[in-house]
Amino acid sequence: MSIQTEILTKIKQYNTIIIHRHKRPDPDAIGSQMGLASILKASFPGKTILCAGKNFDSFKWLGTADDISDDQYKDALVIVVDTANQPRVDDDRYTKGKALIKIDHHPNDDQFGDLMWVMPEASSTSELIFDFFDMFRCELTLPDDGARVLYAGIVGDTGRFMYPSTSAHTFEVAAKLADFNFSPSDVNQKEDEIDLPLARLSAYAYENLQILDSGAAYLVLSNKVLEPFKLGDESTASIVPLPGRIKEVVSWAIFVEQKEGDYRIRLRSKGPAINELAKQYGGGGHPLASGAVVDNEDQIKTFIHDLDNLVKNSK
Repeated sequence: MSIQTEILTKIKQYNTIIIHRHKRPDPDAIGSQMGLASILKASFPGKTILCAGKNFDSFKWLGTADDISDDQYKDALVIVVDTANQPRVDDDRYTKGKALIKIDHHPNDDQFGDLMWVMPEASSTSELIFDFFDMFRCELTLPDDGARVLYAGIVGDTGRFMYPSTSAHTFEVAAKLADFNFSPSDVNQKEDEIDLPLARLSAYAYENLQILDSGAAYLVLSNKVLEPFKLGDESTASIVPLPGRIKEVVSWAIFVEQKEGDYRIRLRSKGPAINELAKQYGGGGHPLASGAVVDNEDQIKTFIHDLDNLVKNSK
């Protein structure tokens, strides 16, 4: 029996299904969560399908999470999508259900759940959710809006089909989704547009990005720097790809100060694998897209030194 069949069998056994995703979500986290919820609601109208997590104004166009009581977890199946490790799961009640399933496309370093379907070679978890529907088309229904959010998740995690994780299969899935009744161009435009404060932050990022001789680059966004832009931390995600457009930049780190005073690191690369470096700083992720955390400015300096050496040694 395939893992997909096991997952569908488990879904059929439960009347309440609660879907979680990771903290500080991106389009794939919400797209895969809302896309799976859309499929399950349309396919099993008698079941209660709920989405957990914090809501963000910038992602309301993809859907909103539900208010869920503790009691609803007692006899529920919990599915966690697009989340590599347990500390990143949004809402720690994900362990309170009767059974737990993990569906993800990150390296499976933290193995959790009664069932795990993890495919690091996939472009996105949204791609996997479509594959799940496609495998059981005779039993499952994908509404147009579910197709829209899955397409948005794929567009987001492939950088509009620019990243190396984009495969021939990714294009096949995108083409099948485009057959549904929604506008792919509207989704592309929505993911590409920025407001004026973010445009100003983008200008700041280009002006203040530090590029080392090795091709490593970094930008530090302290609370003091961010305050005039009136942006939440989730909004800084939009500037993460910008250094990659610069020819001389090979790998880069953007340090974003958190309310507690530590710094979240958004780490990207055009070639050298950076996920092992991220693991050394309490993070992880894909070889070319990872995240980590440092406690203070001294650790920022150490991280930059390590990133510089990593890029030098990759040549």
